[in-house]
Amino acid sequence: MPRRPGRRSRSEPRWSLSEPPPGLFPAGGEDLLRFLAVLAIAAGVAAACSLFNRRPNPLCDSDSPYAAYDSCEPCPENRRCVDGKMECVQGFKKYGNTCVEDGLLTRTANNIAELLHRRVCDEHARALCGQPGKISFKQLDISNMADELLSNDPARLTADGIQVVKDRVLQSACGFFETASTDNEAEAFKCPDLVAELHRPLDCQVRQWIARNVVFVVTFGILFAALLRILWSIYKRRALSKRAKQIYEQVCEILEETAINAKIGISECEPWVVTSWLRDHLLVTRERRNALLWKKVEELILEDSRIDQYPKVIKGESKVVLEWQASGSLSGKIKMQGTPRGKTMSSSVGAIRLAEEICGSSSKDKEEQRSARKEGINAFM
Repeated sequence: MPRRPGRRSRSEPRWSLSEPPPGLFPAGGEDLLRFLAVLAIAAGVAAACSLFNRRPNPLCDSDSPYAAYDSCEPCPENRRCVDGKMECVQGFKKYGNTCVEDGLLTRTANNIAELLHRRVCDEHARALCGQPGKISFKQLDISNMADELLSNDPARLTADGIQVVKDRVLQSACGFFETASTDNEAEAFKCPDLVAELHRPLDCQVRQWIARNVVFVVTFGILFAALLRILWSIYKRRALSKRAKQIYEQVCEILEETAINAKIGISECEPWVVTSWLRDHLLVTRERRNALLWKKVEELILEDSRIDQYPKVIKGESKVVLEWQASGSLSGKIKMQGTPRGKTMSSSVGAIRLAEEICGSSSKDKEEQRSARKEGINAFM
């Protein structure tokens, strides 16, 4: 019998509907790589199409604080957005795609703010010093002072720039000043107390410091005055001792010179010298009023064993005279005491001249006495 063509052999395998047909998944490694590459390309194309076909959200208006950010993008910082358009706010300049701060407005705002702080704190400082001054300022007063300072500022700004500067100045004032309440329970501004104390004038600070420390100042003044008095007395005592020593050395030189002249018989000179004559010759007018100076000289003379002091009647009056008793020279002693050579020579020359004057005056007195005696004898005869 002939075979029916539509009938299959029993040996052929039959695939169920629940199993995937063979060859659907890649069997080898190369087929798997190809499959992954196709998937990556398809994903990239889908992402690119979605990005290019996406429309950006419009910018939210700056004047609308309740805008939903899901439907629009927030306006960038330092910019103003209106109807989807963007521009830089006042005080900023456009630089590329960004807005940078305007340096002129910043400097002007800082200068005006500093002047405003100084004016308010100076008023507070005057009030602290007991002078006419104001401590609390209302916000309107601060605004008026800012307008006055801006009107005197040399920088030429536009109206918008002036408004920006004023806003910054007021913002700086709110951060710098302290807030207080007035009698009407209105908000007022005042300079901080520590800053106001630094703005006080120097004389006011000194007066207030003295008033707070009056006991210390009085005690210090008394002690300082006492110290100055002690130092001045020490200085005067040393100066008096030094001057007395100089006069004493001159007295010794005069007495020695007078004794030598009287001994060798150069002139009719007495070996003694009246103490009052030495005092008047050696002391200037100002020094004669200081009795302590010559008293110190007399103490040095009394301590010197080479000088003899005794009374003598001269012209009917009792005088105290000084006489040199030593036979040695005084120049060696002066050198041993460390007196400069020039000073020694000048004092020696002065002593010699004074000795000559004294001797001359004594010889003149003797001549006068002799002539008076001769006249008396002639008249008697």
